[in-house]
Amino acid sequence: MTVVILEDEELAAERLSNLIRQYDDSIEVLATLDSVEDAVEWFRNNPAPSLAFFDIQLADGRSFQVLEKCEVGCPVIFTTAFDQYALQAFKANSIDYLLKPISLEGLTGAFRNYRAMKKALSLPDQELGQIQRAFQMMARQYKSRFIIRANHQFFSVKTEDILFFFSEHKVVWAQHRNGKKHALEYTLEQLEEMLDPGRFFRVNRKYIVAFDAVEEAIIYSNSRLRLRLYGLQAREKVLVSRDRVKGFKEWMDQ
Repeated sequence: MTVVILEDEELAAERLSNLIRQYDDSIEVLATLDSVEDAVEWFRNNPAPSLAFFDIQLADGRSFQVLEKCEVGCPVIFTTAFDQYALQAFKANSIDYLLKPISLEGLTGAFRNYRAMKKALSLPDQELGQIQRAFQMMARQYKSRFIIRANHQFFSVKTEDILFFFSEHKVVWAQHRNGKKHALEYTLEQLEEMLDPGRFFRVNRKYIVAFDAVEEAIIYSNSRLRLRLYGLQAREKVLVSRDRVKGFKEWMDQ
């Protein structure tokens, strides 16, 4: 079994390596990395290990960025000095997480979870990369706000307050709950990558709509759907493209 450690504190990295050897001296630590940049380069140029330990907060960013920038290809156990209550959401995105200072008992539990998952799925180490790709999707951080420029002023708008994005006259707009619309310096294609797909759906080439903006979906001609959206005048039509209808129904039913 092989592992990689991503940790920017030298003493913490050394402690974790020693604990791993204490747990099982047959486990090989392939690399100890100390930055997002080094980790991305390593995973791009080396075969995936059996398991990786990622400290969340690094000097040059968060370890989640590694998952976004490259194919890690193995399960991850997060390590952190943060309070456990602030990390309840993170725990669902990995095999486990360990609070610093890491204890042998905690490490043993994390390895137990790893082996239990591996046994249950009956997959070799390399194929567990499929699971990690799912972790990457869950761990990914989506855009929570947009900076709006109006004349000589700047202000922010929360993503959760936007009902839909639309393209009009070669400008992309964000429709706010308060009835105002704001011009953005992004394309709809760029927004698709930034927005949480659980909350937003690209219904056609001109509209991305929020889940809670959909008041009603009406069967329309040619196997399409017509949407009635909050914040949109009744006379305006927003149609779900025929090739997106199935995906839209699944999105609404999740």
